Amino acid sequence: MKIFYTDGACSGNPGPGGWAVILIENDQPVRKWGGFQKDTTNNRMELTAVIEALKYLQPGESATIYTDSEYVRKGITEWMLNWKQKNWKTASKKPVKNRDFWELLDSLNHAKITWRYIAGHSGDKYNEMCDRLARQFIRSRQAWAVMD
Repeated sequence: MKIFYTDGACSGNPGPGGWAVILIENDQPVRKWGGFQKDTTNNRMELTAVIEALKYLQPGESATIYTDSEYVRKGITEWMLNWKQKNWKTASKKPVKNRDFWELLDSLNHAKITWRYIAGHSGDKYNEMCDRLARQFIRSRQAWAVMD
């Protein structure tokens, strides 16, 4: 089973954004990658990070995804089913924001994915590393890069 830490960041919201993914094996980071978007939101960067982590998997492969975004974790584990049943409307009957990202995430998600929330800036070394990497992408403005 693969373990991923993911994070998104934005300088302003909306504004320039970065996202990052760290793959952990044997309690060591073995691959780090991420990217930059010129004009985006923090939520879109958080979603991009988990989407890119899931794209790394083989179909049906098991993984645990750590995110510091309750928006992402609750969206995929709690809200998505209702959104789809209500034709992508929220409980207040408004269109779901970032629907394009949610639909892509839904197509990549499966039963062998475990979603874990970890509080941001709480001292977890891989969450902190992922946050620094996402912010590094904002500063460098690299569209996409592997940081092995």
